[in-house]
Amino acid sequence: MLSVTLTVVLVVATLQLLLFLGSDLLDLQVNWTGEGLVGLLDQILVILIAVEVLQNLTAYLREHVVQIELVLVTALTAVARKVIVSPPGMQKDPAVLIGLGVAIVSLAAAYWLVRQSHLKRPPTRTEPATPSPDPDRLP
Repeated sequence: MLSVTLTVVLVVATLQLLLFLGSDLLDLQVNWTGEGLVGLLDQILVILIAVEVLQNLTAYLREHVVQIELVLVTALTAVARKVIVSPPGMQKDPAVLIGLGVAIVSLAAAYWLVRQSHLKRPPTRTEPATPSPDPDRLP
């Protein structure tokens, strides 16, 4: 039920974004180099984050395991969105910038550690072991 609701919300949000974009493209007085572009990027990134949350939910419902890589990528995208579409007044507060920087570095390090642990893990055996032809011989 939750994934169906999220899918409906995503479809409606995407249609709303397309209508917003279409009306702005027809209006020649829209400033695409300032707040107009930042607003558009904000809406696109929010939809992207919602798609990633839907992907997390779907993966959990299929495998009954939380896939930490997907969660970290979603969190990294959300923090990056905050940095990309930050209002102009936020650059004056160094505490917020330091906090966002620490969050990005922490999430990136966590993602790197998870990826490294997956790369070094030996492959799982899918076939039963075959007995050796000479049982008296030690390997």
